Amino acid sequence: QVQLVESGGGSAQAGGSLRLSCAASGNTASNRCMAWFRQLPGKGREGVATIHTRGGSTYYAYSVKGRFTISQDNAKNTVYLQADSLKPEDTAMYYCAADLGTWWCRGLSVSTYAYWGQGTQVTVSS
Repeated sequence: QVQLVESGGGSAQAGGSLRLSCAASGNTASNRCMAWFRQLPGKGREGVATIHTRGGSTYYAYSVKGRFTISQDNAKNTVYLQADSLKPEDTAMYYCAADLGTWWCRGLSVSTYAYWGQGTQVTVSS
């Protein structure tokens, strides 16, 4: 079991930045893939980025590549999502997710991740 708590959401102007954090507690074994997803009202969850806690390899969805950066501080069991050059279409609830006991990240399918945080809202105005 792992518990995930997101923070850092809020409001920003288009072109601005926000930094989201996801703190993990409980079973924080080193072999896990951490991911960020987002969900617009009335729509399904969209994968944003992944990072593996062992080695730090990353992957980004095309929609955010070059604008968002996923990183981690393993000593703090925390994963970050630095969101730069924000656009109004980035407005969504952002969720952190974990896939435990894996040696690599297995993509951005919602069904891959068994553990989820409660979400943090990001609102970008034009």
